[in-house]
Amino acid sequence: MTKAALAGLATTFCVETASAEQIDVGLLLPFSGVYAALGNDIEAGFRLGLDTFGAETDATFEVIAEDTEVKPPVALAKARKLMLQDNVDVMVGIVSSGVLGAVRDMVDGAGVPLIVANAGNDEATGVDCSPYITRISFSNGQVNRPMGTWLAGQGVEKVYTLAPDYAAGRQMIGGFVETFEAAGGEIVGQEFTPFQQTQDFGPYLAQAKASGADAVYVFYAGGEAISFVKQYDSFGLKGELPLYGSGFLTSPLYVAAEGPAAEGVIAAGHYVPTIDNEANAAFVQAFEAENDRLPSEFAVHGYDAARALIEATATGAADRESLAQALREVSFGGPRGQLSIDPATNNIVQPIHVYETVAGEDGLTQKVLATLPAEADPANGCEMN
Repeated sequence: MTKAALAGLATTFCVETASAEQIDVGLLLPFSGVYAALGNDIEAGFRLGLDTFGAETDATFEVIAEDTEVKPPVALAKARKLMLQDNVDVMVGIVSSGVLGAVRDMVDGAGVPLIVANAGNDEATGVDCSPYITRISFSNGQVNRPMGTWLAGQGVEKVYTLAPDYAAGRQMIGGFVETFEAAGGEIVGQEFTPFQQTQDFGPYLAQAKASGADAVYVFYAGGEAISFVKQYDSFGLKGELPLYGSGFLTSPLYVAAEGPAAEGVIAAGHYVPTIDNEANAAFVQAFEAENDRLPSEFAVHGYDAARALIEATATGAADRESLAQALREVSFGGPRGQLSIDPATNNIVQPIHVYETVAGEDGLTQKVLATLPAEADPANGCEMN
């Protein structure tokens, strides 16, 4: 299916059950461009979720996949096709917050339920919330707020922060700073680096070293995360200035590319494949058998999106309006732990896991240090209809 998507073609697959009730699903993901790996992981997780839980509902699912190319105008055209031409009952996907912002008004106006399987912009379940948009992934502030309280509780008093200069970077760091300062911590320096333009982090690392901080807390993802972690290690800071961050810093999707430089880095995230529960053990085993790799947080977004959709249809929901309402009420225990949707914002409520990247028998792995309680996001201007 991914090859067809890369060629710009819509493709379908179907989970068969005994009922004649068919749910048409538009899978709107990047299968090309900078986020293709994320789109592929979400798709793989979604297909596995349908296969795993499909027998729990009498519905069948026909999936039409479209490539957003991580371009808002392209995504808008593809969303329009899915809603108006293919007449889908529900859409799943969206990796980029910019893409989510582009399709938000169309989704809301058309009344087509959208399960967000990645994009974390706080506004999507805040001031720009919609009864038709339900997020099953994370919000930017949500991943980082618990870490501020936890880090202060570890005796860290002064922190220097770094992140790329775009909305997600500022929201990720903002969530951490809010709770770290509330717990009595001090931010002794803060810089936002040019997004996808910073190749040499040396000047920023020199500032961090001279700041008097006890630790550094950062958000970086993808290629920037790989470069930052490697440069932090080569700069010789890890021994004297511990590195902490949002979980995307050492994501299972690309931590192998960071290599030994990632060892000892402590991060907070909503999923790692070493979470100790039965649902995660089953998920990891099934995903690895299907894909010959461990699942990332992106894969679990797709897997849980499929389960949320199945849970919604199991209540009898089948059309756009009833599906949108049922999705707001889903709750289940999954690989991440107990999940629910906050009906005040349609954002996921989930535990956050603090983990250290360590060397294992088969390469780098994640040692879970703490699981922090699930907390609903503040409304942030959301007025749900």
